[in-house]
Amino acid sequence: MLNVSCIQRFSIGDGPGIRTTVFLKGCNLRCPWCHNPENLSPSPQTLSYPRIGKTVSYGVWMETEQIVREVMEDEPFYRADGGGVTLSGGEPMLQPEGAAKLALALKERDVPLLIDTAGSVPWSAFERMAGLAQMYYYDIKTADAALYRGVIGAAPGLVVGNLRRLIANGEVVHARVPLIPGFNLTEPDCAGIVGLLRDAGVKYVDLLPFHRLGSGKYATMGLDYPYRDTLPPTEAAVERFAEIFRRDFTVTIE
Repeated sequence: MLNVSCIQRFSIGDGPGIRTTVFLKGCNLRCPWCHNPENLSPSPQTLSYPRIGKTVSYGVWMETEQIVREVMEDEPFYRADGGGVTLSGGEPMLQPEGAAKLALALKERDVPLLIDTAGSVPWSAFERMAGLAQMYYYDIKTADAALYRGVIGAAPGLVVGNLRRLIANGEVVHARVPLIPGFNLTEPDCAGIVGLLRDAGVKYVDLLPFHRLGSGKYATMGLDYPYRDTLPPTEAAVERFAEIFRRDFTVTIE
């Protein structure tokens, strides 16, 4: 079984082609800019939006067969343009047994699976997924170990070690780098991340400029949003930092 937050159809930003994204509940990190705060806790939650008269519930345990039936309703779209299913969160690799069972069921149906992870889990979680994923989206927040521990709550050695092992095992990995003002958006910060990724053998980098699209969820949940007054970086600034990454990688800006 998997603790599912929601299943989102017709996703075009969660991997190649048209995809169905299965968001899982629960995350062991606490990125202060997170735009899916409803997925941090593994417990069920209901968010109410009085301005639009809408209430949304997140979190239900689902059997593999239930999830497969639902995502296979979109099979024609996967076949038409090379899409598939994305497993996101939260942190999907915190539920490795259920994730591997779903991945195997999709592989048997020839449906590509993408895993979106921050990598701060035991390597044994990734071992369960060996050969079952089309690719990994792998978040790298910073090259500063103290920031990784103190701000994000991750074990930097574990994150980087898992990244290296995935690539060494021949998995297709896209490093995902959020560009966060006041956290990692300086030339030295970006240069440090470039060095980390280059040493790990990364070839593809997706840059994710900061946005505030999830800020309304914090208010609904009664949480403080530390980045409520932070402006997204300008296109010119993003392009300037992207050039630092383009020296070593194939870069996509999302």
